[in-house]
Amino acid sequence: MPTMRILRALRLTLLRAAAGLALLHLAGCSDMDAWQRSMLYHPQPTRQAVPSLTLPVDGASLQVSVQARPGAPAVLYFGGNAEDVSGSLPQLARLFPDHALYLMHYRGFGQSTGQPSEPALHADARALYQHVRREHPEIKLIGRSLGSGVAARLASEQAVARLALVTPFDSIENVAVEHYPWLPVRWLIRDRFDSAAVAGRISAPTTLIAAEHDTLIRPERTAQLAARFQPGVARTVVVPDVGHNDIGFHPVYERALVAALR
Repeated sequence: MPTMRILRALRLTLLRAAAGLALLHLAGCSDMDAWQRSMLYHPQPTRQAVPSLTLPVDGASLQVSVQARPGAPAVLYFGGNAEDVSGSLPQLARLFPDHALYLMHYRGFGQSTGQPSEPALHADARALYQHVRREHPEIKLIGRSLGSGVAARLASEQAVARLALVTPFDSIENVAVEHYPWLPVRWLIRDRFDSAAVAGRISAPTTLIAAEHDTLIRPERTAQLAARFQPGVARTVVVPDVGHNDIGFHPVYERALVAALR
């Protein structure tokens, strides 16, 4: 009898523990569903006093940091999820002095209005492309981190001369699965940025620039994206001794970026 009582007590304890874990799991799922966009997008103010234009789009107006070069080849830049792209303008102006530059501040970033989402970012990228196309017959794209998903889709839909993807992924969905393996991410995620699904439709010469020690976008994610391009379209450059956030300071990165858009 004592043994039976012990077994019943143990069983009850295990059931309570299982119920507690289930509640924690459900709470995590609920939080992810409610807060995933605030986890994905981290709007930044504009910190650099650089030239900019205002681009009206459906439901918002966008700040676009610019280097004006009427009639010159144009570079469209789409930054990371916590990037003030005005801070990237001086470096890009130095690397591409003969190009016009257009750096889009996502909705909610800088002086742009509205709320960021995948459909909005893709629509805004198309609007910027159409705006730039009026003055610039040749357009090249740079997408960094989150922006690689924006640039890849735009390149799959519009005619571009060159494409550079910095610390790119196959999909945000797969990145999130790696970082949150205990959650049913594939059921819950809204903004997937599935670059792998559109890579086969990209014909522009493409360079994938990866960081050797990137722990946010792991090498497998970039490799899986590279494998989805048509043969001969994409090549990968790995910048040594850097991580996700400091890749832009390495001279190998700068040389690779210039070569990618040459």
